[in-house]
Amino acid sequence: MIATALKIARDEMTVADLKLINRSAKEMRSAAKIFAPFKHLRKVAVFGSARSADDSPNCKMATDFACEMVRHGFMLIAGGSDGIMGAVQRGAGRAHSFALSIRLPSEQRVNELIEGDPKLVTLNYFFTRKLSFVKEAHAFALLPGGFGTMDEAFEVLTLMQTGKARIVPVVLLDRPRGKYWETWMQFLTERLLKFGFISEEDFAFFKIKHSAQDAAAEITQFYRVFHSARWVGERFVIRLSRSLSNEALVDLNNHFMDIVRTGKIVQRVALPKENDELEILDLPRLIFTPIRSRFGRFRQLVDAINSSPTM
Repeated sequence: MIATALKIARDEMTVADLKLINRSAKEMRSAAKIFAPFKHLRKVAVFGSARSADDSPNCKMATDFACEMVRHGFMLIAGGSDGIMGAVQRGAGRAHSFALSIRLPSEQRVNELIEGDPKLVTLNYFFTRKLSFVKEAHAFALLPGGFGTMDEAFEVLTLMQTGKARIVPVVLLDRPRGKYWETWMQFLTERLLKFGFISEEDFAFFKIKHSAQDAAAEITQFYRVFHSARWVGERFVIRLSRSLSNEALVDLNNHFMDIVRTGKIVQRVALPKENDELEILDLPRLIFTPIRSRFGRFRQLVDAINSSPTM
C-alpha cells in the first residue's frame, strides 16, 4: 500500500484523480473499521425503494423480514434513508442495524433510528458503498424499487455469475400476490435467456418469496450444512457445519460432475493453506477442482449439499 502511494506521487495524475483515489481509500478503511468488530456475525443486506411510504405493504414486509432475521441471529445492513431502508432498521432495531448512507446533491436525510449510531457509515461514492454491501453481506434481500434497486440487483448477480463475489442467498421479496419480481423475471426470460445472454442455471442465484417467513427460511436453509467457501489455488473448498454421509457424497459426484475439471468431489479435513482461519479449521470440507465458468451450478451445488443427509 505504501509502495502504491509512492508510485501515485510520481505519476502525472490530475488533482481530481488524486482526490478520488484518496477519498476512496479513506471510505473503504472507514467502513471496514466499523464492520470489523462484528465479523463473527452473519449479516443480510436489504435493498429497496427509499420512496416507499412507511405504511405501504412493502415497508411492512421489510420490517417483518428484519425482525425475522434478527430472531435467527443475523444483523441487517440497509441504506440509512427512509422507505424500505428505514423499515428494515425499525424491524431490526438499532443494536442489530448497520447503515451505508450516500451523499447526494439533493438532500437525503438519515432516518431517525440510525442517526448518530456508530454503525452508520456515510459515503461519497456509490462504488465504495456497493463494495461494502457485497463484502460484508452473507445474504441479500431485495424489495421493489427503482434504478438504484435494479443497479444493486444486477451488480450482485453479475459478481456471483462471474465468480467475483462469494455465492450467498439472494431473495427477491414482494408483498403477497405482488407481481413486481415476476414481471422482472419475465423480462429476464424473454429478453436475456431467450437470446442467450444468460443461462438457465443463472436463475439459481435468486429465489422469489412473498412472505417474510419464507424469505428468512430460504436464507437460513442456505446455511443449514454449508458454512462458507474459499479458493485455495485451483481448488474450491466448501466448509461444512457437519459431515455428509458417504451416500450423499456419491450423489453429489453423480449430479455435479459437469463442473469438476479434474478428479472428483472429496470430503476431507482442512488444507494446510487454510491455517490462517483457525476458528473454523476443524470443520469438514468438500474439495474439488472446478470449471470456473458455471457459477450458477455452484449455487445449485450448495442447495444439494443443504438437502443431503449428514453424519
